[in-house]
Amino acid sequence: MELSKRLRAVAGLVTEGASVADIGTDHGYIPIYLAAHGTAGKVIASDINEGPLERARIHIRGQKDVCGKIETRRSDGLKAIKPGEADTMIAAGMGGGLIIRILEEGKDVTEQMKDLILQPQSEAGKVRSYLNGHGFVIVEEDMVEEEGKYYPMMRAEHGTAGTYTETELCYGKLLLEQRHPVLREYLLREQRIKRDIEVQLGESKSERSAKRRKELEKERKLIQNALEYYR
Repeated sequence: MELSKRLRAVAGLVTEGASVADIGTDHGYIPIYLAAHGTAGKVIASDINEGPLERARIHIRGQKDVCGKIETRRSDGLKAIKPGEADTMIAAGMGGGLIIRILEEGKDVTEQMKDLILQPQSEAGKVRSYLNGHGFVIVEEDMVEEEGKYYPMMRAEHGTAGTYTETELCYGKLLLEQRHPVLREYLLREQRIKRDIEVQLGESKSERSAKRRKELEKERKLIQNALEYYR
């Protein structure tokens, strides 16, 4: 099965030999890929909705080489996953706020896991901040561009995180330290977007425009701070 660039990068963060709980599995592509390539010996493919879960079952049945390696389970986050059933959690393609809620509600499960592999579609900085403040340390990060969209992702383990600046929380400390080329592309694009918005605001004196200018000033400063890593 050929994965999208985004999902392939997420799968690439899984440690060989892991037992995986893929939360919000959707079509079941990541579990099938992990089982077919022998990366994971056991995978629980879970989703809160029966529709996506049934699609995952159909796809799994169509791949004979993964038979017996993947279990499908309807679950709201980690609620149907027992502590110790999986040593790795994947949560990819959902908002950062939802990821945080799943982690918060599933503490009894995650405290017995080794790895959390997270790919938030939004609020990645808040996810990093949550991990740092709740006994996890981010040990690996990646970022890919696909069809004009940018996707950051991370792998976290239990541990004590070091100090993060606001810029590092926002854009990823490890990505910045690696001078990740895809992050640089993203930063330059965001810089152009902010400038265009400022031009559109023009000379407007409205309270709303003034507030947005202040926000843009802070956002552009964070971007500039991040670009300093590439100099």
